[in-house]
Amino acid sequence: MSIELFNESGVDAPEDQIIEVARFALGAMDVHPAAELSIQLVDLDTMAGLHVQWMDLPGPTDVMSFPMDELTPGGRPDADAPGPAMLGDIVLCPEFAADQAKKQRHSFEHELAVLTVHGVLHLLGFDHAEPAEEKEMFGLQNAILSDWYDARDDRVRAQRQAEKDARLLRDIGFDGAPGADPGTPGH
Repeated sequence: MSIELFNESGVDAPEDQIIEVARFALGAMDVHPAAELSIQLVDLDTMAGLHVQWMDLPGPTDVMSFPMDELTPGGRPDADAPGPAMLGDIVLCPEFAADQAKKQRHSFEHELAVLTVHGVLHLLGFDHAEPAEEKEMFGLQNAILSDWYDARDDRVRAQRQAEKDARLLRDIGFDGAPGADPGTPGH
């Protein structure tokens, strides 16, 4: 999965996390692993301009998605499997997101994760204009975020355990050489 991120916002944002959650969301939605995505972080003025130009709405917003290739899930049963595609662009406004995070009393990082998943789902054709669509999209968004946090927590626990195991093995003198016996110090 190729994800490019361009931070033109002037705000220090957790770029690695944004890419990680986008990659996780695309994987959760079974998007082809060779798909391409662009994420752009912009300032309030740039986002306000895009919001007026593309949505005819005044002022900045938190996230906008610009799909590139038309995705048609399902297709014909005798058709070739879908290949890689340029999904499009997600545009995030970190300054707007920071203010939104404060109002909702959660972290800036969480808000950017939410907006990234939201943007990915829009690129994949989900919308929230109608109540049934909103229920489906936000339910899916929340499930993806929950799974991402769980997977991230699992990785942290596994890393901590590996570090403890390595310290224990060092303390008992196991050097990790092939055929080494953990009960034989300095082998």
